[in-house]
Amino acid sequence: MASCRLHFSLRCPSQTPCLSSRNPSSPPLLNLIPSSSNPQKVSYSGTRRRRLLTVKAHMTTQEKAVTGDRMLVFVPPHPLIKHWVSVLRNEQTPCPIFKNAMAELGRLLIYEASRDWLPTVTGEIQSPMGVASVEFIDPREPVAVVPILRAGLALMEHASSVLPATKTYHLGMARDEETLLPTVYLNKLPAKFPEGSRVFLFDPMLATGGTIVAAVDLLKEHGLANKQIKVISAVAAPPALQKLSEKFPG
Repeated sequence: MASCRLHFSLRCPSQTPCLSSRNPSSPPLLNLIPSSSNPQKVSYSGTRRRRLLTVKAHMTTQEKAVTGDRMLVFVPPHPLIKHWVSVLRNEQTPCPIFKNAMAELGRLLIYEASRDWLPTVTGEIQSPMGVASVEFIDPREPVAVVPILRAGLALMEHASSVLPATKTYHLGMARDEETLLPTVYLNKLPAKFPEGSRVFLFDPMLATGGTIVAAVDLLKEHGLANKQIKVISAVAAPPALQKLSEKFPG
């Protein structure tokens, strides 16, 4: 985890509007990736204007060891993901735009979640410039997509357009009004997933974590290990993350 203090010195000609001051309690204008603790000077020259921007960044970095007894949670720092999450959280977002935002967010989250996780094969093709060595996603090992009905359908809508080969298995779950425990009313999972399978489990919102824990338990009963499952969600509350981490370490 990194913290950053920024100091700006901006000199502008009298004809050029300068940046207005911001409230110290406002969010920072810039987030810098820690690369150097030395001040940097960036100058911009033009025929009529010259600006000098001095940025002094003081960085403190804390290294946190990743232990094997904790579930890994990754929040992609992509501006488009932040944009669509903001659209979803806005109470004034109309229903059609909300549905589209959920689908677009799902597309981006699938892209990020599949990074360095999909099996590939290498080969050669004939390109216009000659024979070329290439790499493809291995179609012999399709990725399983499991949406928890019904909300999970919107989040996984674009899975087939992102992933070259997928198999979809629907899982319907609801909370029993008497016991308050999740119950399964639809189970289209295979009797046993093939060895080496990779599964994306879709549930847009994790609140208490009861449903998602029950869903992961069910996937494991069908032959999967913790490392073969990735949960894709739009938002997650701390109780759900804690329950997942305690129930499925690593």
